[in-house]
Amino acid sequence: MDATSRRAHRARQRHPETATGSVPSRAGRNLPAAIGVGVTLGSLIVVTALFLPPSFVAVVTVVVVIGSLEMTTALRAGRINPPLIPVLLGAALVPMAYVWGSDALVVGYGLVCLSILVWRALEGPTRAIRDIAGGVFIVTYVALLASFAALLIDSPDGGQRIIVYALLTTMSDIGGYAVGVLFGKHPMAPSISPKKSWEGFAGSLATSALAGAISVPLLLGGDWWAGALLGVPLAFFATIGDLSESTLKRDLGIKDMGNLLPGHGGLMDRLDSLLITAPLCWLLLGILVPT
Repeated sequence: MDATSRRAHRARQRHPETATGSVPSRAGRNLPAAIGVGVTLGSLIVVTALFLPPSFVAVVTVVVVIGSLEMTTALRAGRINPPLIPVLLGAALVPMAYVWGSDALVVGYGLVCLSILVWRALEGPTRAIRDIAGGVFIVTYVALLASFAALLIDSPDGGQRIIVYALLTTMSDIGGYAVGVLFGKHPMAPSISPKKSWEGFAGSLATSALAGAISVPLLLGGDWWAGALLGVPLAFFATIGDLSESTLKRDLGIKDMGNLLPGHGGLMDRLDSLLITAPLCWLLLGILVPT
């Protein structure tokens, strides 16, 4: 290998993204791919939520199955082996909540957790507590929280409520990303997520509140202040969800939950904020903008 080839080889090792032609943004994402995936997923949510609510529930159910598989694989990297079959049964909580409501969701959640306990206990005592806890964690984090989206859409203006929920959570992410890239100087949690800054967090709060002040009157007929009041806690908890998943990934020693979505990683890397904000949005919309 001559000197020129050696220099090129060292450059590729220092900056591997240049070898593929995919240069990540300053915040660490492949921005064009991330935008394309985001637009596609957003369009799917809008169309199914507004025009085909049962199809929206079916999409969420499939998402829960994929997310549960990703989480199971991730936990196994940390030597935690949740029982897969009862964990996947947790996806049934989504249509259960849509058809029979919140009371059925509570009962179904208890039965799924019980099935995880019994299934794993029958496999033997070694590391049983860790595996059972891991399974209950996945069902709680993925299936139970996602089921609140089914409760949201099960109302006369359910499609519009889903759009408000998705819009405010997404705008929190976009606002935090944009402000953080442009003005971020003070790390928020450097040991967990080095690129997340306090300036970006302020951008999340502002953009989510603004999106709420505009969308709640237009889509739900509520007051603008109710939308702004909804946006602030949603942005706060969306940030908590993002940081929580970053903590989990660092503890497990993995970069992403998967590689299904270009520019995002796994499906769970896209859902961290949406899962955490779903029950909060369901509760606050019921108070601020009752049907």
